[in-house]
This record gives sequence, structure tokens and C-alpha cells, in this order.
Amino acid sequence: MDTDAAFVKAALNSWNSNLNAIDALFASFSDEGLNVEIAPGKNRLIYLMGHLAAVHDRMLPLLGFGERAHAELDAPFLSAKDREAATPSTAEVRRVWGEINATLNSAMAALPAADWLQKHTTVSDEDFAKEPHRNRYSVLLSRTNHLWYHYGQMVLAPKAT
Repeated sequence: MDTDAAFVKAALNSWNSNLNAIDALFASFSDEGLNVEIAPGKNRLIYLMGHLAAVHDRMLPLLGFGERAHAELDAPFLSAKDREAATPSTAEVRRVWGEINATLNSAMAALPAADWLQKHTTVSDEDFAKEPHRNRYSVLLSRTNHLWYHYGQMVLAPKAT
């Protein structure tokens, strides 16, 4: 295995580890439990699930994996704060969360290591020549950190007794 492939494998392992931990956390809550606030006056778990789903949906075109499937998630989960916009049902958010991540993970697994070092779709060729770190790999790293940041918030949510 060459160096690029080793780094990509490590990054994908981190992504999958973080995603699996969040999936397990979400699965440990009932639909009603996902409506609990992490702390008084703070985001609910369902909002964070929708937020992460919307961010992951945006990764599809950013990484060159195809079009977004759920742009309707932007208004309630990216443009508005929790409870400021109508949100889909908890069952729908769970479904979309699983669908987006399955699509994303399948495309990620199929991408050759060398392609991770290619530019992502929102950087121009000219800018990429000046800043080659603006690549797919850097997107993977930043979104992996984003997952873990929100996981750190979510573990604070009280469990129903």
C-alpha cells in the first residue's frame, strides 16, 4: 500500500468510526427521545441528525459523487435554528439520514486513493493550482471532525429513564 492509500484508509476509518458511533447513539433513542434538548434551551438531537444529514447531502456534489438528494433539508437544518422552521417527522429524518450516508459511504469506498487528492468541485482549477490542499481529502477530514464535534454535544443529551 502506498502512502496516499494509507492516509486515505486511515481517514476513511476515522469517518466510519465516527459515523458508526453517531448511528449507535441515534439508535439508542426512541423517536420521542430524539426530541430531547441536549441541554436546556439548546438543540434537540433530531435537529442535529437533520443538520448532519443536510451537510452529508451537500458532500455528494462537493466530492463529485452526484447531485444532492435532499436539498429540502437546508431550510430547517442549515438556514434556521432549531425550532425556527417546520421540520420533517423524526421517522423521515431517520430514513434520510440512513439513505444519504449509505450513498455517501458507497461512493467514498469506491474512490481510488489518488482521486482523494484531486480538487473538490467548488474550487477552480486556478485556485487549486495555488492551493492544492483544497481537495477531496481535506473535505473528508473536515467533515469527520464536524461529525465528532456534534457527537461531543450529543452524548450530553439526557436519556429517558
